[in-house]
This record gives sequence, structure tokens and C-alpha cells, in this order.
Amino acid sequence: MHVIQNLLMVIGKQKKLYNHLLGISHESVLFIIGPIKRQRWLAKEKEDIMTEGIYQKLAKHLDDLPGGFPPTDSGVEMRILKRLFAPEEAELALHLTLIAEEPKVVARRAKISRQEAEQRLATMAKKGLIYRIYSKKNQPTYMAAQYLMGIWEFHVNDLDPDFVKYMDEYFPVLLKEAWKIPQLRTIPVNASLNSELSVMTYENAENMVCNVKQAAVAPCICRRERRLLEEGCDKPGEVCLLFGEVADFYIENGLGRKIDHPEVLEILKKADEAGLVLQSTNFQKIINICCCCGCCCGVLRNIKSYPKPASLISPSFFAVSKPDTCNGCGVCEDRCQMEAVQVVNEKAAIDTDRCIGCGLCVSTCPMDSLSLVRKPDTDQAKVPGHMMQTALELWRARGKPGMGNLIKMRVKSKVDRLLADR
Repeated sequence: MHVIQNLLMVIGKQKKLYNHLLGISHESVLFIIGPIKRQRWLAKEKEDIMTEGIYQKLAKHLDDLPGGFPPTDSGVEMRILKRLFAPEEAELALHLTLIAEEPKVVARRAKISRQEAEQRLATMAKKGLIYRIYSKKNQPTYMAAQYLMGIWEFHVNDLDPDFVKYMDEYFPVLLKEAWKIPQLRTIPVNASLNSELSVMTYENAENMVCNVKQAAVAPCICRRERRLLEEGCDKPGEVCLLFGEVADFYIENGLGRKIDHPEVLEILKKADEAGLVLQSTNFQKIINICCCCGCCCGVLRNIKSYPKPASLISPSFFAVSKPDTCNGCGVCEDRCQMEAVQVVNEKAAIDTDRCIGCGLCVSTCPMDSLSLVRKPDTDQAKVPGHMMQTALELWRARGKPGMGNLIKMRVKSKVDRLLADR
């Protein structure tokens, strides 16, 4: 009987199932193990149910954010949350929104002391579970972080093989269910731009970074996770560029190092030389530039499996070839990260459904046979001006009440701030 009792205590939430398999009813076991252990067992069952409920609430909370956190049949998203959040952290995260708020506001909402809120929120931001911004008075304020383009990337220094495998399992679902409109846009490498091409400021990487006040560089999480599994490539690793408040967050949390403008330009040049695609979040104000390859980047690696990858990114341009000057050398085919270029009968052929307009084929063509052209207005996605516009469009595309959510957040935040000052 001691063997049965020990087994039942180990199996946790599966106790009732195992009791049935062993021919012992749940009620009989409760009687056998005695009143004290029975009380502990029931308390543990209740705690497990409550903890599971907290993670389910957090999953829905993250899925209600613009970027989404959709459920899966396998439940891998719950494994991810349990890997990242302690139960008490998950519970506190439920009280944060897309509006940055002072600890006293979150403290009132969570019914904890202001001091406790300050300590716990600072710890969670340091762990990359939430996002911290400093107010004009240089006071820390906190807001919810989306999972992709947020929490996942903030764990660049906290990877292990199991976590990476969870993401490999989850990413295709995330892309299919939450990526209803592009969340990234391709920026052509500067060497591919010519004077005849009309280019907006937010389409030119060097122009975009010339006026940023703060810049940082961090390791590419995609290349780091592939190398952890002994996969991927040997392209440069420290090439993830961050700007402004995002750069501040990375520097303060030890996720990246501060760099100056000349080094930013040097990294962009190095990215072109290495055949890396420049991608930024899909709005005009710059906060980051990712330097991506088709073998490691979670986004590019997954959209390559689609017949029309260009529809899942927001490119402004596509490449065209001049057959009369092309010598079929194949450099463009080797550099293309989307398998959009093929050399057929010693001539480069472009599949425009796969071309994302990165310009990597253009910048190194020895015969100048390739060039970028702007997409027709009807085929070109509009680039929102700032992050909140993109958030609203994402909400709308995912069938969420975007403006309604934002209004509720603002009203609730204003009321809670007034009450927190009392």
C-alpha cells in the first residue's frame, strides 16, 4: 500500500486516472492515506487547479494583445508560459496593458502594496516578462509586452534546447493564426537603391538611423537558438539593432550594448556583405532593424514554406532582371534568402510572389543586371506611421475590437491613476 500511496503522490494532476487504472477509487485512496495527508492532497489539488487557471488567463491576456498568443491543440503555448512565468508573476502580468503605468497604479489593481509592486515589476522587467519605459520625470512605468516582438526576443540570454523546441512547435501556429497582416517590413540594403528609384525616408535604412538618439546592438536570438541545436549558419551573430526606448531597455537589462552612429552603419554594411535581409517592425518610426537569414530567422524560415512569402511581409519593392546582360553566374541565387531567384538557361529569373524586395541580389550583381522597382500602389501595403496604428490594424485584422479595447484601457488607466493618488 505504501508503494501505491507514493505513486499517487508523484503523479500530481493525473491522480484520479491512475487510481482508476489501479482499481482504486479516488474516494478510497483519500480514506486510506488518512486525514492529514488527505487534507494536504486536497490542498495541492486545489492549488494546481488555481495555478493552471492563472496560466490560462495569462494566455488569453496575451492573445488579446495585438500580436496575439493563439491556443494550440498540443498546449505548447502553456508549456512556454510555465517555462517563463512563475505563478505569481503570471498573476501580476494580468494587470498590465499596452498603456505604460506607474507601480502605484498596478499595485492598486493587483491589491498589493506600492513597495511590493515596485520590486516585483522591476524584477519582471529585468527578466523580460514585461516592458519598462521611463517617464519624463525619469520614473519607471510598466506595460504588457507582446509575446513575439517582445517577450521571446527579451530572452535572448535565457535559451535552452527545450525552450527552442517549444518555439519551433509554436511558431507555425503563431504565424498562421496571429499574422493576419504583416508585422514586419523589408528594408532594401542601401547598395541596391539607385537615384532613379523614388524612396521614402522610412524605406532607406541609413536615412532612418541618422537621427536616432540612442542605439544598441544585441545578439540575434534566431541565430543563437539555431546554434544551440547545432543548426543554422555561421553568419554574424551580433547584428540585431535597437533604437530609442527599446535600446535603453536592452542596455539596462544587459541584452545588448550601446553603440554609436558609425557602428550602426558598419553593421548595416556587414549585413549586406553577409547576405542578411533587413527587417523592421511594420511602422514608419524606427525602433529596430533585424538582420535576418532564411535558415535561422523564425519568420523567414517559416514563410519560405508558403507559396507566396511576399504577401506575409510588407515589401515596397521587388527585383527585376535584364536577361540581355545577365551571364548566369548564380551569385544572386546564392544570396536570395527566399528562394525567389533561379538561374534558368544561364539567366536569372525572379519569382515575384517570393521576392520580398531586400535588394541582396542587386547589391552584388557583377553585371548590373538586377534592379529594384517599386510595387504598384494596388499591391503595396500601407506602412502605418507609428506603433499604435499598427496595433489597431492588427486587432482589426484578428477580429478584435481594437479601438474599443484601446478606449477601455485608457479610461481604466485614468480612473486607476486618480484612485491610486488618494
